Amino acid sequence: MMPFKQVAEVSPALVAEWPLPSAATLGSSVRLKGIEREVRRRLPWTTRKCVVAMAGGIVLRMSEAGQDAFDAASVIIAKALVGIEALSILPSEAEDILSMSSRERHKWLKDGRLKSAGTRTVKLRGRAKAVTFHVFDPRHIEDILDEDRPVVWREDDARVAAENRRRAAGKAALARASKHQDSKVSETEGNKDDSVRAPLEGWDAFAADGLLR
Repeated sequence: MMPFKQVAEVSPALVAEWPLPSAATLGSSVRLKGIEREVRRRLPWTTRKCVVAMAGGIVLRMSEAGQDAFDAASVIIAKALVGIEALSILPSEAEDILSMSSRERHKWLKDGRLKSAGTRTVKLRGRAKAVTFHVFDPRHIEDILDEDRPVVWREDDARVAAENRRRAAGKAALARASKHQDSKVSETEGNKDDSVRAPLEGWDAFAADGLLR
């Protein structure tokens, strides 16, 4: 179990603190809040709000009247924080750590640059149906962060998008040219048909003279 220190404040109150390594939060306040929720989830309802995640650690504060509950909560928290660095990273946490948008997360996940560590299904408050989403391995996200891959990925995406626009513009130009050519051909053929069908000037008089007999 992780070590903690217990001190009495002037309040008076019982306080215990546990340090959180940077590998656990990866510099993200959203991730820190996620760890807080995970720790609280393991505690009884009566003591959950006594736990607060702060920069650098988890803090438990209770009144001296709750010594037994304080001791029990301390044991639970210490166990919960063992191996906390391996806790799966949620989508919102990954977006905050990598400074990426939801659109980028979906795109990079779909093309395999961002690798899923599995899925999780939860039922959110106020929603009738459960929601399933991908979670991520902290070490994978840390590697992406350390190598600044999102910057490279965005540059690659911009080049691909520019190339796609260039190809689309070329196809559109060819289509317009082909349509214009087809229109000219149709117009020429139409003029030929009109000339064949049009009656010759003076034809009635020519026929009346009996020259065709």
